[in-house]
Amino acid sequence: MWLIRESIVRFFAVLDFLIIARIILSWININPYSTIPRLIYQLTEPILAPFRNLLFRFGIGGHMFDFSPILAILALNILQTLILRML
Repeated sequence: MWLIRESIVRFFAVLDFLIIARIILSWININPYSTIPRLIYQLTEPILAPFRNLLFRFGIGGHMFDFSPILAILALNILQTLILRML
């Protein structure tokens, strides 16, 4: 049981790290066709896109700041907590 809990915690930590890395990459003028940035974008886009669409529907998205990473990290932390409580 400990191994399952630890695996879940680490999985969500990696997702948080990838989203934060994507935020940092958006501040840096880096070649988006480089291997590592492209991989980070491909891994995080399926997570961020639904939140970006949700913000667009409420008229919040598309402005100067993209709040979808904040919502994604918050939702992932809530999901992690719910999964760990079910174990």
